[in-house]
Amino acid sequence: MRDGRMQGLLAILRLAVLTRDEKAMKKERNAMDMGIRGKRALVCAASRGLGLGCARSLAEAGVDLVMNARGAEALEASAQAIRDEFGVTVVTVAADITTEKGRAAVLSEAGAADILVNNAGGPPPGMWTDWQREDFIKALDANMLTPIALIKALVPGMMARGWGRVVNITSQSVKSPIAILGLSNSARAGLTGYVAGTSRQVAGKGVTINNLLPGIHATDRATALDTGVAEREGISLEEAKARRCATIPAGRYGTPEEFGAACAFLCSKHAGFIVGQNILLDGGAVNATL
Repeated sequence: MRDGRMQGLLAILRLAVLTRDEKAMKKERNAMDMGIRGKRALVCAASRGLGLGCARSLAEAGVDLVMNARGAEALEASAQAIRDEFGVTVVTVAADITTEKGRAAVLSEAGAADILVNNAGGPPPGMWTDWQREDFIKALDANMLTPIALIKALVPGMMARGWGRVVNITSQSVKSPIAILGLSNSARAGLTGYVAGTSRQVAGKGVTINNLLPGIHATDRATALDTGVAEREGISLEEAKARRCATIPAGRYGTPEEFGAACAFLCSKHAGFIVGQNILLDGGAVNATL
């Protein structure tokens, strides 16, 4: 009797393992082949938020990563989670990408990167009367000049190898300016103009450059913006978020996971004919035909 129970238990365990393996194989079959397994990507501001969403989606597609952010502890924790889950090689560089020293450190590790994801935190909100020249210089350094410097450093190598992908994380404010984000509006519009010309000069060498324009997503940036509204208007954070959600046709904030999936697609073998585009991920918040 005891042997019979043991054999029954073993049979159940074998069935469970088989079911698990079948589910894993089915998931693998259903996943789109991005055609970028074994490529190398530099992802900036990748320890959390949208940058982390992009890093995770690229890792899921089999891409080895160089992840950058300013905070070493959070960066390494995010990187280790990616190593454990996806089994790709991940190198971390804790540095301020907006400085020459920081860029040099990151680029020395990036080497012959095939993919570049430009990302940096947006400047603080405010009124047009609040900002001085130095405020605009900081915004331009972080959200325009730094991405341009990284493009100039890495794209020539991509062109020489005949393949490359650049994705710049900008903002929906490029399509529909947000009054309190004048610093961001200015800097990101400048980058957009640069990409419009540059992308068409390098496309013939197999390199695409495109921009992803996030609306509000469930990140620390959203919390900061909602907190600002709550404090100014004397309402709760939850009410501030609910008000913003009501302005979005999708009725919710986006997620880093769905943003990352869009980034991975633009970096894939399937996106070679998408050049110099500004792609909104905003839940329908920007009401425009073009």
